Amino acid sequence: MSTTGIKTSATPRKTLSPLTYLLLALLALFAFVPGTSTLPPTDRDESRFVQATKQMVESADYVDIRFQDVPRYKKPAGIYWLQSTAVLLSGQGSDAPIWVYRLISVLAGTFSVLALAFIGDRMFGRTAGVIAGLGMMGILMLGVEARIAKTDATLLATALLAQGALATIYLGHKAGKPQGRAHWWFWIAQGLSILIKGPVIPFMSVLTIAAIAIFDRDRSWLRKLKPLPGILLTLLVAAPWLILITLKTGSAFWQESVGKDLLSKVGSGQESHGFPPGYYFLTYSLFMWPFALVALEGGLKALNRFRQDPRLLFCLAWYLPYWVAIELIPTKLPHYALPAYPAMILLMAWVLTSKSAASIELSRWQFWLRRACAFGMFGISIGLAAIAFGITPYFLGYVSWWGLLAAVLVLIAARYGIGAPDGMDPVKRVAFASAAAAAVFGVLTWKILPPLKPLWLSPQIAERFEKLKPCPASVLASAGYGEPSLVFLTGTNTQLTDGKGAAAALIADPACAIAVVAEAESKAFLAAIPGGVDAPRQRGIIEGMNYSKGEPRTLTFYTLAK
Repeated sequence: MSTTGIKTSATPRKTLSPLTYLLLALLALFAFVPGTSTLPPTDRDESRFVQATKQMVESADYVDIRFQDVPRYKKPAGIYWLQSTAVLLSGQGSDAPIWVYRLISVLAGTFSVLALAFIGDRMFGRTAGVIAGLGMMGILMLGVEARIAKTDATLLATALLAQGALATIYLGHKAGKPQGRAHWWFWIAQGLSILIKGPVIPFMSVLTIAAIAIFDRDRSWLRKLKPLPGILLTLLVAAPWLILITLKTGSAFWQESVGKDLLSKVGSGQESHGFPPGYYFLTYSLFMWPFALVALEGGLKALNRFRQDPRLLFCLAWYLPYWVAIELIPTKLPHYALPAYPAMILLMAWVLTSKSAASIELSRWQFWLRRACAFGMFGISIGLAAIAFGITPYFLGYVSWWGLLAAVLVLIAARYGIGAPDGMDPVKRVAFASAAAAAVFGVLTWKILPPLKPLWLSPQIAERFEKLKPCPASVLASAGYGEPSLVFLTGTNTQLTDGKGAAAALIADPACAIAVVAEAESKAFLAAIPGGVDAPRQRGIIEGMNYSKGEPRTLTFYTLAK
């Protein structure tokens, strides 16, 4: 295979300066920090993660993972350890607010921006590196994941460390350059990724290596991976916790994480998240907004040139096999595709900076696919603007000027993101699009979503509970509303139960207990109270929507204490 486009000159080329990385880091923090302290805990994944971390800190047991009394062995302990570290460093212990837990995702998202800028710089040049970093910063998927306390922004960081090292090894071999310690970083990243989310990133890296080996007959570079000591290093990183959790739980961790979680996702749609193949194809324009169109153009042109340029082969080998694999897995969630999106952003950076890319013509099917993506981008942009402007009037009955600002920013991000105006410098164009997209996410999570009280039932319940509880140690029993965010906000001892269970909680502790009862459970609750309807004291009503289920809820507070 030709090494077209890879510089082999003995004179080292200029790379991105430390000042550029500092500016990118500051921009990334501007993109990801707003909203982390104002947006309430979201259901259900984020709240399960943060509550399990909270219990680690409360119990000082950093091996066993639990949500209340229920083992939570679907994911390894890496993300809980990172969040626990942030909580402990905050000095607030288990009382730390939600933004402390979210700091890990913010930092992981920032690292991902810098890492992709570094990779883009080494592969396609300084300008491409800046575009890659800005593009990573602006896409919708990372804009969401970098400001909520889950695994996926952190997993992306490990993916970029692994794939960046792999690119250094392969492309360094093709260009006759030394790889340095890249192979060690590759295997360390695999171990770290296993601690975060199991075999996802090793699976992606194996697919990348396999695809390169199929299309490039020169496979001598594989020896430079040093697989035997590398696998031992990966085990050295990941095995200690795996051994500890096995000693603590026996086979329970493996049965839950591998038997129930991993295999059920591969074999069937888990937790109502099953979709047929094509899900990620159809939602690509949304998850990669506002850069979906230009990134797709880069990918399509790379398909016509990858046999002459190993850099393009690497990017396609990173994205396409993994994309096909997750399309074939029945369980589908939007964030599953995130570790592969950097490959498309690299191809966007290439197509915007390569003079030779401009001369590559698209075939008929590629032309129509690009047109379909453009149509999707138009519809998504209009839809996002409408949601940003209309969500406040829909729930609160009045127009928010913040919503109008967000809608305008959506349209600005879309305009520059699709590549208009044509004559504008590509770095400026991508920077404007990314800044506008980041501002959209910031305004939404800082000024638009938090005031929508009908959507945030758990914070309302927690606030009312603090005002009503007759004793400092009062425990809330919730009947018919069991969202994990409620446990995080009202305490680990919160009882998620039914009507009879809530009645039993009040009877067991009549002086201090409080129950909040959904309308569907009220009949069973009142029937289980000695003395019937007149016995409990009604202490207030909250109305809103349980957005996790899309159902309206009416919740009533009761105590037995007069």
